Amino acid sequence: MVQFNLLPDVKLQYVKTQRTKHLITVTSVIISVAGLAILTVALLTVDVVQKKALSDENRDIKSYSAQLKSVPNLDKILTVQNQLNTLSTLHDQKPVTSRLFTYISQVTPSLANLNQLDIDFSANTLTIGGTAPSLDVVSTYTDTLKSTTYQATGTTGGSAQTHAFSQVVLSSFGRNDSGATFTITCNFDPVIFNTDDNVKLVVPQTAGASPTNVFQGGS
Repeated sequence: MVQFNLLPDVKLQYVKTQRTKHLITVTSVIISVAGLAILTVALLTVDVVQKKALSDENRDIKSYSAQLKSVPNLDKILTVQNQLNTLSTLHDQKPVTSRLFTYISQVTPSLANLNQLDIDFSANTLTIGGTAPSLDVVSTYTDTLKSTTYQATGTTGGSAQTHAFSQVVLSSFGRNDSGATFTITCNFDPVIFNTDDNVKLVVPQTAGASPTNVFQGGS
């Protein structure tokens, strides 16, 4: 069967344009409806769901706050708890005071006897007092403190050229029939008492130190 297209080209173009227009209109309506639906859901979420969630959270906060306030002596409990939490930190930061007697035995000449030993860990100062058979021994003691260095291994570290003591001063001395008396003041490097470091003093051989008979009376 033979078909003839009796519509002119202008009519065909018009029909095609109308179909395209209809398709665009339908698509626009669908997109508009979808957009409106999304906007409605978003508004409901913000206006209803989120408000309810915030209201529930506020109610829970008030409830928990009331429970905390009802605990007797809550402020004291929290204060004690905070202090307990800081104990471990304070323990790690405290100086190793037991090293002092080892250091003193290393740097004190065997002919010197001590009757005074004051140390201030907050100011890093040390005062040493005692007796010696002569001022030469006292001079040797002072020079030994000035020349002593240390080697530290740990978190701080340090070279063997780091001085353990500084500002060493023979603050007072005297002589009598039995020998000489002296008082030496100095500063010490806090690293030598640091709990995180293993410290070894490097003492000059001229010190002639001895771990025995350092303190008078054998104390």
